Amino acid sequence: MAMARSILLLLAAAALLSAAATAAADAPFLVAHKKVSLSRPKPGVERLAVSLDLYNQGSATAYDVSINDDTWPKEAFELVSGEMSKTLERLDPGVTASHTFVLETKVQGRFQGSPAVITYRVPTKAALQEAYSTPILALDVLAERPPEKKFEWAKRLVAKYGSLVSVVGLVGVFIYLVASPSKSSGAKASKKRR
Repeated sequence: MAMARSILLLLAAAALLSAAATAAADAPFLVAHKKVSLSRPKPGVERLAVSLDLYNQGSATAYDVSINDDTWPKEAFELVSGEMSKTLERLDPGVTASHTFVLETKVQGRFQGSPAVITYRVPTKAALQEAYSTPILALDVLAERPPEKKFEWAKRLVAKYGSLVSVVGLVGVFIYLVASPSKSSGAKASKKRR
């Protein structure tokens, strides 16, 4: 009797665990990557192109997906184009969505960006789910950058075509060695003629 009860409890626990695993596996899983690229359109002004890539890696659709990246201080950054937030009706499994906006600043300094906040709804749960993007590394806004070196173009050229030149050179040497007559065989041939 005790043995049957133990087996029954183990089966019930296994059924609950498999149901929980199935429910967890049947949910959206959002992954967000935040990137920033800097540019200087004119002296004393720096532009930041902020890009958020959102991917549903789960097996279910996420609904009412809201991307919000309002962590940029308004006293230092001005929105030039786009919006800091975006709402998507749905994000199906395996689908990627992107959001981009451009900020401009005239304030010099180091800025540490926070992750963007993504909220979404899952039909099986009442509460909104929350996810965070990757944070960005510290940005040196309007920092002094060293001037480009004189032979930077040559380095880029060697980096781009160096391996090709090496392969062509090796093939050329091989063809030269195969096509040119050997001195040792020529000496043997002249000895045989005598």
